[in-house]
Parts: sequence; structure tokens; C-alpha cells
Amino acid sequence: MAKRRIAVLGCTGSVGTQALDILALHADRFEVGLLAAHRSAAPLAALAEQHRPAAACLTGAETPPVLPPGTQWFHGDDGLIAALERTAPDTVLNAITGAAGLAASEWTLRTGRTLALANKESLVVAGDYLMALARQHGAAVLPVDSEHCAVFQCLRGESPAAVRRVLLTASGGPFRTRALDTFDAVTPAEALRHPTWNMGPRITVGSATMMNKAFEVIEAHWLFDLPATAIDVVIHPQSIVHSLVEFVDGSMLAQCGVPDMRVPILYCLGYPDRLEFAFEPFDPVRWRSLEFLPCEAERYPAVALAYDVLRTGGDSGARLNAADEVATAAFLAGEIPFPAIAATCRAALADRPPRPIRSLADVLDADAEARRFAARMTAAAAR
Repeated sequence: MAKRRIAVLGCTGSVGTQALDILALHADRFEVGLLAAHRSAAPLAALAEQHRPAAACLTGAETPPVLPPGTQWFHGDDGLIAALERTAPDTVLNAITGAAGLAASEWTLRTGRTLALANKESLVVAGDYLMALARQHGAAVLPVDSEHCAVFQCLRGESPAAVRRVLLTASGGPFRTRALDTFDAVTPAEALRHPTWNMGPRITVGSATMMNKAFEVIEAHWLFDLPATAIDVVIHPQSIVHSLVEFVDGSMLAQCGVPDMRVPILYCLGYPDRLEFAFEPFDPVRWRSLEFLPCEAERYPAVALAYDVLRTGGDSGARLNAADEVATAAFLAGEIPFPAIAATCRAALADRPPRPIRSLADVLDADAEARRFAARMTAAAAR
């Protein structure tokens, strides 16, 4: 059996490094063809030495690290696309953070390849455009996010017409029980203490604001062709049930497991097969007390913004993501208070009516415009 060639984008991050560990365990099935990161030169070099890819790329640096013989060097955003062209992977694992991952997602779908998607922002900013590309070119989109991978597994073999609704679970983040009148005093260090998952700063803060869950609502709409009315969010502090699907006959399926991103990563890399993996199993006796709580609109105002985006359409998702990236960075820098993140995003959506997306350029224009708007807002708040 020929090995499946894999490109790992965002290879030095949490998802990327875990994916590479899995690929090494199944070296008889997979070959790492491309490693890409942003500026993490030394970690990229170490991973290249270990996995010996045909190509390596840093999108945010021009100077090449020391790479092993046979690994071709690329740099910059254009260099990443050139590296994908050069290595022609069968599967692209896109674990780039933020809107920066959009171009690689577009290339993967336009060339009819399999996209293992951990970069949820791609569908948030351009879901209509990207899913149309996937249909046009026969490309597969496999969701690496634990919630969407759970839904994907629950829907396997089911008719779309049989689905009544999807319930995306959320831990509730570190402020699930914190007094609302103290949110102005939330510090970056507090927001970065996620109770169940170990993730990068932007995603961890997004879990605290629940903007991450708002993005997942939008992503679920595009991945599973669901109306907004069929997507709900429920707080589940233990993070054992990763999502649930309710069917029209009243049946409900759930995918369960201890919080371990390697499980959905493995599922997507091995799909349609299930590959063996030594992990901590789900013990129903240990987890006999599981909680499910409503998502409080006042505590998590970001979630409502997802439904605003789905209602208005166009480039509103691109504006929401861009504003969140800017506002989150400003919060982490100590320039704005925690509640200002969602407030900035709400203002960015209200700034103008949405415009249609006909190309990648339309997305990039909306992204740049919303970044400027959010930067003005956060600068004013910081004064």
C-alpha cells in the first residue's frame, strides 16, 4: 500500500506536534511531505530533522534554519503555496491559527485534495466559498476540532434529512462560575487557564470568551449544511461528551472520550479507517456524573454573534474573525478589558452591511477593513 503524503501546516503548535507524533507511530501508512510554521525556526528545524520532509516553510521569516539534506526551503505566504505545489500532498492538515490559514485551505480544496481542518477560521471567514470549491473539485473536508469530529462520526451513514439538531458542547472556560460584575478585572493570565484543554493563547482566550464556540457554530453550519436553528450550544464542564446529534425519531447519538486532541487528529488522518492508538479510555464509572448546563447569553455574549453572522451572511464572518484577532491581541497586551473583546466584535459587525464573497480577494478586503476598525476601537479604549 502506498503511503499517504501529509502536509502539516502549523507544525510547531499543539495540534501540529501531536499530529506528527501520530504520523511517526504510523510511519508504515504516512509520509510527512511538508512542514510549515510561522516564525518558530528552531522547532521547525528539529521537526524537519526528525521527520525528513521534502520541504519546509516559514511564512513569517526569510532566513532558513538548518535543514536536513533533501529538505527544500520555502518562505512567506506565497512560499507556502509553492511548497504545497512542490510536494503535492494527499492530505493537508491545516493547523494554522487565524485567517492566515485561509489560502492553504483554498489551495487544498481547489486541487481536489483532502483537507484535515483544524483551522476553523477558514470556514468562519469564507465557508460558502470554500465548501463550493470542495463540491466543485471533489475534495473532502475532515473536521479535526473535537466537537465537529464528534458530529462527523455521529452522522456517518446517516441521512441529512434525519437530523433534527446538533448540540455543540463547551466546557464553559475558566469563568463559568465567576461573578459577572468582576469581568472587567479579568487578567490575561486568568483567561489563559483553561480547565480541560491545553491550547494556544488565541484559542484559549477564545474559549474564555466563548468566541471559539461562536466560530464552531458557524463552522458546523457549513460543514454539515445545517440551518442556524438546528445548532445549539450546551455547557458541559467535564469535556467528556464532545458533541451530540438528535435525530427526527428522538434518538440521540453522542461521541465521548477524555479530552485528548490526538483522538480526532488520528480519526481524520486515518479516515475512512480507524487506526490503533494507545490512549486513556473513557471510564463511565469514573465519569458517572456528567453535567449539561444552558449557555448563558449574558455570560457568553460572543455566542450570539455567530447567529448574527449566519443570519446576515456575506463577508460578516471574515469581519468577526478579524475583529476578534485584533481585540484578543489587545486584551493579551493589557490594553483593553476582557468584555471589550466581544464588544469590539459586535461593533465591527454593525459597522456596515455585509458584502458578498466572490473570491479570496473579497475575504482579504473584509479582513483588512475589520482589522483597521477594531484597531481604532481598541486604541481608543486603551487611551
